[in-house]
Amino acid sequence: MHLLQVSHLKKYYATHKAVDDISFDIPSGSIFGLLGPNGAGKTTLLRMITGIFFPDEGSITFDGRPYHALGDSANIGYMPEERGLYKKMKVEEQVLYLAQLKGMHYRDATEKINYWFARFDINSWRYKKIEELSKGMQQKVQFISTILHGPKLLILDEPFSGLDPINASLIKNEIFNLAQQGTTIIFSTHRMGEVEEICNSIVLVNKGKKILDGGVAQIKQQFKQHLFKIAFGQPINPAHMATYHFTLVKQEDNAYILKKNPDSSTNDILSHFIRQEVTITHFEEILPSLNEIFIQQVQLMETAGVPIVAA
Repeated sequence: MHLLQVSHLKKYYATHKAVDDISFDIPSGSIFGLLGPNGAGKTTLLRMITGIFFPDEGSITFDGRPYHALGDSANIGYMPEERGLYKKMKVEEQVLYLAQLKGMHYRDATEKINYWFARFDINSWRYKKIEELSKGMQQKVQFISTILHGPKLLILDEPFSGLDPINASLIKNEIFNLAQQGTTIIFSTHRMGEVEEICNSIVLVNKGKKILDGGVAQIKQQFKQHLFKIAFGQPINPAHMATYHFTLVKQEDNAYILKKNPDSSTNDILSHFIRQEVTITHFEEILPSLNEIFIQQVQLMETAGVPIVAA
C-alpha cells in the first residue's frame, strides 16, 4: 500500500516553474529518496506535501485519501534544511512545546523526551538554551522534535548537514529503526552518494522536472554498462585476454576492467579464466552510481532538446 501518492503536481511563481508536472508514489514503511541538486524543486515539493504551499495543479493522496493539511499534519514530521528552533528557549521547553503543538499530552511528551534525551545522550543539556548548543547538538534536538510524536510520514531535508561522522551514524541508525517500525521516510538531499545505502527507492528531479524514479537497485541495473572488475593472484599473460566474450577496457596492476559482450554471460568470462588455470582473487560487476546516472540523464535531456525550466 502507498502511504503517499503525488500526482501531476505543479507550482509556478509568475513564469517560474518550480515544480513542473511531477508524480510519484511512496510505499508504506519505505525510505524514499528525493534527490537532485540545489534549486531542483525538492523543497517546494516538500512544502506542498506538508501543506505549507498549495499546488497550482495536481493532487496529493495521504494514507488512501485526499491530503488535508490541518487534519493530517499530526501524522507528519518535517525537519527542514533551515533549522527552526527558538534560540532563547531551553532545550526541554523547546521539544515539549513542539510536541504539544502536534497534539501530544504533557505526560506522554515528557516520557518520550526522557527516552530520546537518554538515547541521544543530551540529558545534561536539557536546561541549556538552544543558542548555547553546538550546531550538531542542535541538529539532534531538531531530529528528536521531529520524531517525538510518532509520525506516519517523516520528512528529512538534508538531515546530516553539520553533523560529525559519529552523530551522522547515530541518526542514520535511528532512520533505519523507524523504517523497521513502519514509519515512511522521505529523505531529501543533493548528496546522492548518501542515499545508496539508505533508500529503498528514489525520484530524481532537476529544474522542476522528474528525470526518473524507481527502486535504487532496479535503476542501477537499468543503467549498467556490463562492466566487470576481475583480479588475479599473479600477472596474466596478455594472450589470456584475447577472447570473444569480453573487451579489455583497462588494467589496474593485477586487476582488469572488462566489458562483457552482449551475447556472452558472466559464466563465460569466469570459465575463460578457469581454463587458463589462473587464480581469481576478486570478481564483481561495476554498477553506475546514482550521481553518474543523474548526470547522464540530464545530459541526454538537454541533447534531445527537452525544455528544462529553471526552478
